[in-house]
Amino acid sequence: MSNMYVLKKEGFKEEKIKQALEMLLIDRKNEFRELSNMIMPKNHSGPIKNWEQFVMNFCLDVNDAFKTWSGKSELNTNSPQKALTILRQLSRDKTSMTQLSHLLNISYDLAEEFKEIYRRI
Repeated sequence: MSNMYVLKKEGFKEEKIKQALEMLLIDRKNEFRELSNMIMPKNHSGPIKNWEQFVMNFCLDVNDAFKTWSGKSELNTNSPQKALTILRQLSRDKTSMTQLSHLLNISYDLAEEFKEIYRRI
């Protein structure tokens, strides 16, 4: 993985992404840090630049996965692998489903808030 990560999602414009993410980070920096501790690769080459975008991309993946899990979207060939990856990343060092559920809720809520801020810009 390169030391720089840029959020790229279909239908999102880069300038609006940056603005929406900055606005979201004002109030939700702690949630971003909590998630980054669970999902960011631990390497010795230093911190990943744009780590907030990495976390936001993960949150958007959780949001998309939930649509599949809830039946709002069709199951595609990558759905099982995506679900397992999300669960494995968030479950690391957890001892209960409550802890996992907490992180899933944070991820889902951040994605929803990001999309709402993006829409309003």
